[in-house]
Amino acid sequence: MTLLDEFKKFIARGNVLDLAVGVMIGGAFGRIVTSLTENVIMPVLGWAFGDIDFSNYFIRLSPIPDGYSGSLTDFAALKAAGVAMIGYGEFVTQIINFLIIAAVLFMLLRSVNRLIDRLELEKKRAAETEKAPEVTTDPQLDILKEILAELRKSEKPGA
Repeated sequence: MTLLDEFKKFIARGNVLDLAVGVMIGGAFGRIVTSLTENVIMPVLGWAFGDIDFSNYFIRLSPIPDGYSGSLTDFAALKAAGVAMIGYGEFVTQIINFLIIAAVLFMLLRSVNRLIDRLELEKKRAAETEKAPEVTTDPQLDILKEILAELRKSEKPGA
């Protein structure tokens, strides 16, 4: 078997394709969550705390270069000017992104696990029903049931 044949066999496996699809969906989901955090959640938090822009939360580590004319509170402009900074506002945003993704995945996996448990329980019940031995009855009880059925037939009009 050639290297190309082995590679084709490897790629054709279902789990490799499932992984590729999962990575692509995960990447797209990550962008959605990032947009949700940056465009919905963080502005609401900023509004709730007094028009705070979390992206501009930073600690300046180096002096501002001579000739810099931009805002001293603009993280992006200071970073572009070469000022060393710790941007903890962006870090807070990324933590919120992570927590949202983790919560959504937890709820998804929890739902899937409950569904799997329910299906396994139904399968187990069905197997127990199939394996259940026939209930044997007392032969005298069977005869009494037949007599009762015959008596009911004879009591009906037109019988």
